[in-house]
Amino acid sequence: MPQRFLTLADVAEALAVSVTQVRALVRSGELRAIQVGGRHQWRVEDKALEEYIAEQYERTRARIEAER
Repeated sequence: MPQRFLTLADVAEALAVSVTQVRALVRSGELRAIQVGGRHQWRVEDKALEEYIAEQYERTRARIEAER
């Protein structure tokens, strides 16, 4: 069964950024996540990560088009 939820470390590895940067994306609301467990650890659904990546591709494309 595929893994549905990712830790912030998993997301950081997938995006090649630091966990601190991923935490900032979550806290700002750019990347949807939930808190689970007694220690309220963050989890990002795999679909939410894919949506974030798609949004970033669109933002990048729009920025490049605007610069032309």
